[in-house]
Amino acid sequence: MLRPWRTFPLRCPSSATAHCTFFCFVESRMDAKARTFPGDGNTLSSSASRAPPRQVHVSGEAAEDGPISLQEWRGWGCVSPVPTMVTEVIEDLKLLEEDADAPMSFGGTGGKLQGEFKVEEDKKHRAKYQALGDSEKKLQFFAARQIACRLLGSRNYLCQKCWLPMDDCMCSKVLPCSMWHGMRFWVYMHPKDFLRQNNTGKLLWQLFGVEAATLCLFGIAEDEEIMWNTFRLAGKSKVWCLYPNKSALTESVQETFSRAKFQSQRASIAERNEDGILNFVLIDGTWSNSAAMFRRLKEQAKMVWGEDDLPCISLATGASAMHKLR
Repeated sequence: MLRPWRTFPLRCPSSATAHCTFFCFVESRMDAKARTFPGDGNTLSSSASRAPPRQVHVSGEAAEDGPISLQEWRGWGCVSPVPTMVTEVIEDLKLLEEDADAPMSFGGTGGKLQGEFKVEEDKKHRAKYQALGDSEKKLQFFAARQIACRLLGSRNYLCQKCWLPMDDCMCSKVLPCSMWHGMRFWVYMHPKDFLRQNNTGKLLWQLFGVEAATLCLFGIAEDEEIMWNTFRLAGKSKVWCLYPNKSALTESVQETFSRAKFQSQRASIAERNEDGILNFVLIDGTWSNSAAMFRRLKEQAKMVWGEDDLPCISLATGASAMHKLR
């Protein structure tokens, strides 16, 4: 749901605070002329993605060829420990590369495997996926494999901060700033959007830092545990999801912050009371993927609070037609 390059400035009523301004990044499907590499069969929709296949070897001992270190993992914007299952997938890829005597090759968008290695890996990962009887384990394996391939395919190619090819790095154009101390964003990102060059959710922690805008990867247990532990301590009344949920009551930002129940919270937030921080979940994925992500949020909410009616906020876009949600 987060795509370039539209931002909606949402301002709380003046009665709430004079500094409550934040930006939400919403998917904007922009018509782009598809481009195809001669001979490789890959259709690309971004000029930044036009790159020849890249070979990556993980059999060496050098840092750039070995397992994912904590420093490398967090360099991409993550805050959790290196996920156990991601490490296991990378180890399996390493063993398969040795057995198949074929180097890993990545290309196209999203760090996709290519060539003979892809054929062998596809057979192996499908067999392993089918052998997992538990749906939760299947989801975690799917997420870990997506992320592992993207990590390996992006090494020495993408900038860790802006997720663009190093030759197109835009980090020098981004000016970090402080967000209102009473809010925290959780960018709940689908694995297929992780390290995508045209992803805009990454701009949130580039601007505000990982403590104010925190990445949480869908299906990664370590990430989701950090997020839900925070929500459990904060309480349901301080967790909101930015999602156009048609089956439940949604509220505009103005309605949310004008409620009487927020009067006492605003006072405590003004005093920088940590307990007063409001947590906003921003779902970062395609519309089709976002439905599954929202269901998972509701399932987790039921486990934590005994009910799945996760409060939602809708965007009040104003009169401008160009800023309307689809």
